[in-house]
Amino acid sequence: MRKGNSGVSAGRKRRDGALRIVMLGHKRIPSREGGIEIVVDELASRMAEKGFAVTCINRGGHHVSGLQFDEARRKEYRGIRLITVPTIDKRGLAAVSASFFGSLAAAFGPWDIVHFHAEGPCAFLWIPKLTGKKCIATIHGLDWKRAKWGRFASWFIRTGEKTAARFADAVIVLNRNEQDYFLERYGRKTVCIPNGVTRPRIAGADRIREKWGLEKDGYLLYLSRLVPEKGLGYLVRAFQKLDTDKKLVIAGGESDSPDFVREIKALAASDPRILFTGFVQGQELEELYSNAYLYLLPSDVEGMPLSLLEAMSYGNCCVTSDIRECTDVTGKWGFSFEKGNEDALRELLQELCGDPGKVREIRAGAADAVCGKYSWEDAAEKNLKVYRRVLAKGRI
Repeated sequence: MRKGNSGVSAGRKRRDGALRIVMLGHKRIPSREGGIEIVVDELASRMAEKGFAVTCINRGGHHVSGLQFDEARRKEYRGIRLITVPTIDKRGLAAVSASFFGSLAAAFGPWDIVHFHAEGPCAFLWIPKLTGKKCIATIHGLDWKRAKWGRFASWFIRTGEKTAARFADAVIVLNRNEQDYFLERYGRKTVCIPNGVTRPRIAGADRIREKWGLEKDGYLLYLSRLVPEKGLGYLVRAFQKLDTDKKLVIAGGESDSPDFVREIKALAASDPRILFTGFVQGQELEELYSNAYLYLLPSDVEGMPLSLLEAMSYGNCCVTSDIRECTDVTGKWGFSFEKGNEDALRELLQELCGDPGKVREIRAGAADAVCGKYSWEDAAEKNLKVYRRVLAKGRI
């Protein structure tokens, strides 16, 4: 994983006349509260390293996984200027209020490019358009499909999608499914720029052994947000029927779905092999990725799952549902089962738990495959190319 210090590193200079870029729609950076936060961090920091003037508008309020993960607010990070906008820190209102105030700040700030991330925040994309700003929208997934949202949130997200399709100077998507969707539904051409990944260092199991009693290859790993659309219900029920001594480690924080989390924990309570770690980051995160026997992502809905890219970069054998957003990433270097088919998932996991040779075969090529195909540096350059095209030609 990339690491860096706050501030502007030695040798990095802002170029006179460089593009002035502002990004919004994420919760806050630096943070691993979700995939969007990682994307914004990776893109913005690389653009700042190249000498561009980059600002990120952070949400106020608390970390979604709990107050214990809150960090002091910063004004600068990796050469990126950080602004925190007023936020109503309540479920259903945090994203709306932060997006509104962020859009106002973007409208009246000195920026050449306003880059919105995610569908919901794009509901206010028209505000900076009114002041003549060039606006880019990156769609990180068709978020209205996610089961956790209520009626108002789904309406807000759909409004953002329609606004992006109508008013954005460029729409960026992460996969071919979304590219087809925008063309068919709105007649809107989009630019497909996948996420990236960085080859990590492989860590031992010291901290996870001490904290949770985990050993290398002794557990199957689910590492993502605890939300309904990730297929956790299928996974827990399938695992409970497995004949294996391996543990199931469920690592991740809550995300606006407390009732679902309570249901999943109640379902898993009868099986002592199932372990919930809560939100993880840093050394614990690296060790969990480095020592898993299998990585599991049985999702119903995805955009382009960063956790899957990361898991493969650690050389994991990954098991996903057969949705295109996952299988396009894994290719031949992973296994899939029919989305929502609990029995198929159980059968696949039982087979792989009993065949370590097959698992080793996939591990041997996974990291090279994913790191050779997906690059944050490439993603940053392609985003900058979109900015330049918009400034030169207008809407694309």
